[in-house]
Amino acid sequence: MPYVVVSALSHDGVVRDHNEDSLVLGPWTLSALSTDSPQSLVFPLGGAPVVVAVADGLGGHPAGDVASALTARHLAAVGPRLHTEQDVTEELRACHAALHEAADADPALAGMATTVAGAVFGAEHVLVFNVGDSQVFEITPDRGDGLGLRQVSTDDSPPPAPGRRTSHLVTRTLGGPTAPEDLDPHLVRLPVAPGARYLLCTDGLTDPVAPDELAALLTEADAEADGDAQGDDQRALVDLWRAAIRAGAPDNVTLALVRIED
Repeated sequence: MPYVVVSALSHDGVVRDHNEDSLVLGPWTLSALSTDSPQSLVFPLGGAPVVVAVADGLGGHPAGDVASALTARHLAAVGPRLHTEQDVTEELRACHAALHEAADADPALAGMATTVAGAVFGAEHVLVFNVGDSQVFEITPDRGDGLGLRQVSTDDSPPPAPGRRTSHLVTRTLGGPTAPEDLDPHLVRLPVAPGARYLLCTDGLTDPVAPDELAALLTEADAEADGDAQGDDQRALVDLWRAAIRAGAPDNVTLALVRIED
């Protein structure tokens, strides 16, 4: 039976004084937690689907941490029921509506919003989803001896200004200015392939560190791997996180490495 190995880490970064990111790891969530020690979990693939996701509460908006935490808890609760693209779309829309309802009921939460990016790992397929600019990459063999990153998610952001890689603007979110009836999440179906590997992250990783640099770090980590999937991915996570810290880490840094094993 194939299984999914998930290793994840979430950290404040260098500039922010608290963490507004959240993680979904199957039925569990991590919110407002800052650590430099990765967590790893193993899930069988053959029963209920397994959801892994990152949510980035919008900085500068009220209660971004609340929005990401509510989103994470919702996805963790409904994860075992997410068998199809329609299931994922309906639950993201339900979460979006719930954030609007909570914001309408409490002035302190008015305008709260979050991005989300993740994947549902089932026995027959992987469903990648996102709203906003948090990202999902497939880790692929490069044309040489290294690894590459292929972005599977679709950024909801305008084109960056000339000379810049990112725009730091988000055009679609869960909650916030996106109207409840206007949410249209991005969805991609991929096959379940033993050996497939994925990187899920908030823009706190990809804004300061370019994807080709991340791929180079993953290649170096692979060269030092000893065959222990959890230990190898934990060490790789720390390498990626340290690269963001060295680059100034102006935002919270949250990332997960996922691999499908036989």
